[in-house]
Formats: sequence, structure tokens, C-alpha cells
Amino acid sequence: MHGLANDEHERTVAFAKVALGQIRALRQPATPRNYRVWYTYATSYHPALNAAINETLARNGTITESDLEIIYDEFLSSNRITDHIDSVGAKVAGQIDSVISMIDTAAGSAQTYHRDLTEVGQQLGIARSDEDLRAIVDGLVATAKAMEDTNRELEAKLNDSRTEIAELQENLAAVRQESLTDPLTTLSNRKFFDQSLVNAIHHSVVQREPLSLLMADIDHFKAFNDNYGHLTGDQVLRLVAMAIKSNVKGQDTAARYGGEEFAIILPNTTLRSAATVADHIRRAVMTKHLMKRSTRETLGRITISVGVAEMRADDTLQTLIGRADACLYAAKRDGRNCVMTDETRSTSFKVVA
Repeated sequence: MHGLANDEHERTVAFAKVALGQIRALRQPATPRNYRVWYTYATSYHPALNAAINETLARNGTITESDLEIIYDEFLSSNRITDHIDSVGAKVAGQIDSVISMIDTAAGSAQTYHRDLTEVGQQLGIARSDEDLRAIVDGLVATAKAMEDTNRELEAKLNDSRTEIAELQENLAAVRQESLTDPLTTLSNRKFFDQSLVNAIHHSVVQREPLSLLMADIDHFKAFNDNYGHLTGDQVLRLVAMAIKSNVKGQDTAARYGGEEFAIILPNTTLRSAATVADHIRRAVMTKHLMKRSTRETLGRITISVGVAEMRADDTLQTLIGRADACLYAAKRDGRNCVMTDETRSTSFKVVA
């Protein structure tokens, strides 16, 4: 694992240098907030943030403390999604209060109608002429029409509330999805992966079904970033994500684990079957030829290394991830562009020249 740790160290230090370089060039305070904005910008992890910064720089020629504060609040503040959820929640509560008020109104109307009918019954008992009966009937018709109008109005209001609540539910679902999705690759993010793996382990134990985990890493990713820039690096990440998506099923969970590393949870899948899935993904990636969009320059092909582990009876989340990661490092050590399983870490699927 020492080699992967060194790669991670070099990559993150490079991002840190870019972030501090931007702060120095713009003569901004090196506050944690400013550093986080520029570090995120350096990683290109958040395309919307990068677009906002680039647009501000293009428009103003510089970016101020005030600009950074707005960008931080918009894209990085931990309160952003919470505030959105609170806002939608308040609207839902308002709609619920409105519906309760309508129900109270309907109940009051029903009581009034019942009271009017009771009075009509009493009046019928004492009616002495046809005119008295006609007046009672006219009053009853008017009361029924008023009740009909009230019910129609309440139905319209309830339909409006039903539509509004459905839209709010969609908004909440979208916010939840955003909080669990990696914005660059549109795969699941680390938070969702952790939750899904806990659930998958529990299901595997209860149902006594196999469970396998894939850990994949892009080979020589740092070189792509250093040679061609972060935009090309983003293109590489998206390309690998597309290859992963096309080779997983509905019950599987594919996530960006961090940086250029990906993880795939394969429920009810044995080690042998998981290795086959891993090799399909590896082959799908290596068939893609990367082209620099700005110059149409062909940059060659991308390859990945993959480690595969199957859950054991005594596994925890940490040990399962640890064994899959160890297999990934073994694949890197074995020459990259291969799949290494957990059986002996000697079975690999390699490119045939």
C-alpha cells in the first residue's frame, strides 16, 4: 500500500501548490475558506464551481474576497443543501397547514348543512300550506347548492395542494440525489458508497448471499493532469465513469471513491463473476481513445487497474475495503491494466499484445 500512498501524497501536494499559487497571485488571505475554494478548483472536482470562477475571472479580470465568499456559499458551504431542505420542508409544512384548514372548513360546512337539514325537518312538521312547503324546498335547494359550491372550491384547492406537494417531493428527491452524487462523474459519491456497502454487508449476512467489491484506479492519472491539464483529467474521469456505468446492473452501486479511484459494490456476486465484471470494465476503458477537445490532438488510450475481493464471514466494512484495495495495489505492482482477485493475488487478466 506504500506505493499508492505515495501517489496520493504527490497528487494532493500538487493540488495544494496550485491552490496556494492562486492565492499568492491574487494576493488574497490564505484563510481556510479561500484555500478550500482554490483547492477544489485545482482538483476540478466541482465543475460548477470551476465554471463560476472562470466566468468571474473572464468578466472582471480578477476575483475578489466578496466573489469567493459568494462562490463558497453557493457551492461548498455545508449549509447549502441543509438550507434547501429546510426551505422545502417549510413549504411542505405550509401546505399541510393549508390542507388542515380546508378540512376544518369542510367539517364546518358539513355541520352547517346538517343543522340546516335538521331545521328543514322541523319546518316540514309544522308546514300548513303549499307556499310553506315551496319556501322550505327553495331553502333546501339553496342550501344544497351552497354546499355543492363549497365542495367544488375545496376540491380545487385540494388538487392545487396535491400538485404543490408532489412538486415539493420531487424537489426533495432531487436535493437528496444531489447530496449523494459526485458532480463530475454523476456516479454515487463516497457518502452514498459507505451507506450502500453497510447495507450490502448486512443483506449478505442475513440472506447468506455472496458479496464482492471492486476497487479501480486510473493508471498514470497524475501524468495526464501534469501533461494536459485538469480539463483533460476531468475528461478521463468522465470517460472511465461511462465505462463503469455501462457494465453494472441495477442492484450494483458504482461510486467515485476519491480522486481517480472508483469502487463498485456487487451484491449476490461471487469472486469469479466479479472478476469477469472487472475485466469487462477494464476492456471497455482501454478501447477508448482520448482526444483533447481544444486541439483535436489524440492523447492515446486510458487503462485502469482493478482489485477484487469477496466478503468473508469475519469481514467488516474496513477489512473488505482493505483487501480489495490490497488487490488493487497488487494489480498496480504487477504492471497495471489488469484485474487482481482476492484468491491468491496471483490471478490476473492482462492485455494480450
